[in-house]
Amino acid sequence: MSAAKKLGELLVQESRINIDQLEKAKVEQKNSGGSIGSALVKLGFVKESELIDTLSQQYNVPAIDLTHFEVDPGVIKLIPRDVCEKHKVFPIQQAGNSVVVAMADPSNMFVRDDLAFVTRHRIEVVVASEVAIMSAIERFHGSKVKFENLLGELEREDIKNRAQGSPGNLGIQGSIEIMDLDKGKDDVPVVKLVNLMLTEAIKTRSSDIHVEPYEKNFRIRLRIDGRLYERMQPPTSMAPAIVSRLKIMSQLDISEKRRPQDGRMKIKINNGAQEIDFRVSTIPTLFGEKIVMRLLDKANLHLDMRKLGFESDELNRVQDSIAQPYGMVLVTGPTGSGKSTTIYSALMELNKPDVNISTAEDPVEYNLEGINQVQMNPEIDLTFASALRSFLRQDPDVIMVGEIRDRETAEIAIKASLTGHMVVSTLHTNDAPSALFRLINMGIEPFLVGSTVTCIVAQRLVRKICQDCKEPVAVEPEVLLKAGIAQEEIGTFEVMKGRGCAACNDIGYKGRVAIYEVMKFTDPLKEAIIKGATPLEIKHLAVKEGMRTLRSSAILKLKSGLTTLEEVVENSARDDDG
Repeated sequence: MSAAKKLGELLVQESRINIDQLEKAKVEQKNSGGSIGSALVKLGFVKESELIDTLSQQYNVPAIDLTHFEVDPGVIKLIPRDVCEKHKVFPIQQAGNSVVVAMADPSNMFVRDDLAFVTRHRIEVVVASEVAIMSAIERFHGSKVKFENLLGELEREDIKNRAQGSPGNLGIQGSIEIMDLDKGKDDVPVVKLVNLMLTEAIKTRSSDIHVEPYEKNFRIRLRIDGRLYERMQPPTSMAPAIVSRLKIMSQLDISEKRRPQDGRMKIKINNGAQEIDFRVSTIPTLFGEKIVMRLLDKANLHLDMRKLGFESDELNRVQDSIAQPYGMVLVTGPTGSGKSTTIYSALMELNKPDVNISTAEDPVEYNLEGINQVQMNPEIDLTFASALRSFLRQDPDVIMVGEIRDRETAEIAIKASLTGHMVVSTLHTNDAPSALFRLINMGIEPFLVGSTVTCIVAQRLVRKICQDCKEPVAVEPEVLLKAGIAQEEIGTFEVMKGRGCAACNDIGYKGRVAIYEVMKFTDPLKEAIIKGATPLEIKHLAVKEGMRTLRSSAILKLKSGLTTLEEVVENSARDDDG
């Protein structure tokens, strides 16, 4: 009797599946290959956890959750990647002459013998899901080993180049605009390392890549969900070659090392099905040029206001404000808080055949069909203010200004909103009420602010808990009270946190969601502004009129299990409900 049949029969005996489901799984296994267990999971007849429990009982071996298991890095090299993939196994620990190996099919004695021969160790078996094993193989053998091998190649090439007095082979055959990472045709170590770095950034959903030379080291960091993580340290002497490779890919001048430069490049992945733009900035530092690359992936751009994080009442206020025939809507927050995404989403809501939309941006981050986007260029006096003046002669319905930075731009924006146009723009302030007083400090009269601004949206981004490894955590009531949670709400919800797994790169977070402070201008608010109320008075009145503060918005995300207490405290630290 085969192992597959034994497993299937056992699942039927335990009433986890029925005979019909087993027969369908056998047909699926015959068509697609793999194990009977994988076929059952694929068809949705049994959960991965149930399958592991059954295998553990059947073969009397421990079951582990490999996604949350701390693997011993030193044991990974004992079993080559191709062997792991072929037999669906992964080594996790070594103790003396024994190696603990996770197997998807612990009944296969032939595989155990092969592993004992390959490792020259005694094999102890635990059972894990096939999905978790394949994920671990990709995670450890995919990135780490590739990086280590490439760094070894770089070091060997560095020694060879220094011996020959050569600056190193950049693998450059003229200018490069679009490169297909999947093909990986060039075998030059510097080229392979750059390709791998870009691929890693895309896979981890990074927003930025930092390439940084220092006196004694050279590091590459990725910004993932708003946080910087160091990913690798190539040899310091190879920094010029790597920087030059990136500059030529971005069509920048590699001979100019004393001045900052800006460029762009495009990357194709998935056999050309997906195209990603990189905005590239270089700046000379004490020990060489630093490069920062911003990833602009349209596939990750969600231009649906309903999916950004607005609560239903906040969404209604914003939609009602932008739907007005004239007025001004301001989005405010620090750099990297998602303002552009919110504004683009608002514009797409208004983007209809009978609406003329013009934008002045610096820079234009994403190309939007149906919207007239203008890139600012101060060198030819194409500024926000001059673009706004020109827009008024272009029969606009909606005008978007990237940022109101000075009095001139503010005055023209106010004039545009007074003359029958909807103006959308951004400011850099900490909260919604502060944006009012930024305009007033620029020299705009309070009565003009009160009569033209219809809504101000302040926002931050908080990291979302990884849904694959989230679990409840115990938090002392005093800590919750200090975070701003009302006494009567404590105990009515669970505080969640991510343990860290392969799906989130062991961070515990995956993705971000916005928290908002939406201040819609009601008659009492307009009257208070015109009378010269203080920022604190305006804030208290706005809350009375229905505005939810950033802290309150963050607490709602905590209560719904979307984010952690740490994110609430950190992102609402500057907000004061009192």
